[in-house]
Amino acid sequence: MNIIRTGLVGGVLLLFLASAPAWAFLGISLGSDDKKDAAEVSGGAGPDGAQGESAKLEKCDKPYGTLAVSEPQDYVGQALMSYGLPSPSGLIRMIIQQSNCFVLVERGRAMKNLMQERELASSGMLRGGSNMGGGQMVTADYVLTPDVVFSQNDAGGVGSAIGGLFGWGGALIAGSLKFKKAQTSMLLADARSGLQVAAASGAAKATDFGIGGIVGGGGAVGALGAYENTAEGKVVASSFLDNWNNIVRSIRNSPEMARQQINLKAEVGKVAKAGVGLEAGDVITGKIGGLKLYASPDKKSKVLANLGKGEEVIYKGDEQNGFLLVQGNDGEGWVEKLLIRKP
Repeated sequence: MNIIRTGLVGGVLLLFLASAPAWAFLGISLGSDDKKDAAEVSGGAGPDGAQGESAKLEKCDKPYGTLAVSEPQDYVGQALMSYGLPSPSGLIRMIIQQSNCFVLVERGRAMKNLMQERELASSGMLRGGSNMGGGQMVTADYVLTPDVVFSQNDAGGVGSAIGGLFGWGGALIAGSLKFKKAQTSMLLADARSGLQVAAASGAAKATDFGIGGIVGGGGAVGALGAYENTAEGKVVASSFLDNWNNIVRSIRNSPEMARQQINLKAEVGKVAKAGVGLEAGDVITGKIGGLKLYASPDKKSKVLANLGKGEEVIYKGDEQNGFLLVQGNDGEGWVEKLLIRKP
């Protein structure tokens, strides 16, 4: 009798596996999008645009400016790690870059390595002509802060149930879905004013019939911790996709949010020269005595005055042809950028 029962259940299960599409095992659906098919995050993005992105991803015609993605708080990272998932920052950055709404700047874990390169340059250890120094990093216009919570699966997972039915201790099914819903939130803030300009939530859920993966040849399909290869990862990724779509919908018709005209491909092709990073209103001084103050940003223009060594002037925020517009005791004029420094 046990043999007959096992054979019947096994036949039904194999028929289901053969007829259902791959995503149906997860039962993933978006909380805010009204479609029944999966919304998996996939593909990539680069200077030439997005490749292989989700068909559900909301997009912008051009970037509003630059954006830094904040690392989630420690409790979020710990919760994700308990499900075998790494920090979602890389996943979120890819979604944002694919959407073409912002150009991303690195302010995450890699920032330590970026600063290390600058320390090596300032110590004189880098090869000559490496062009590594101040004034090259792009400013972040906005900062995005993500968060995520989970809804636990009361059933304890279908994988263990099917494994128990077969008497194999879950050998057929590898790691059933440990939660049935992930809800995320994103806060978008202006980096200069600190104002929160947008906030949205997102959600993705799976049916209680959640299957993490199928064992084949003695090993689980996919690797734990991958947002593309585990049931938990796909639910969280889908929730962040839904979340970002809601952010895009809330800002896409707000042209006043544009902070700068920036194009990733053009920026990648541009070699930024090292120099002094300046903001309007900064105090600067000449590296040498007798620094010429010109009437226009051209060495052939009239010399208005000669600045004494150590004489301070105010940078007025305008830069043209390698010259800076400044205000000094002798009036307003232009000085060569290469010949000035911050006191």
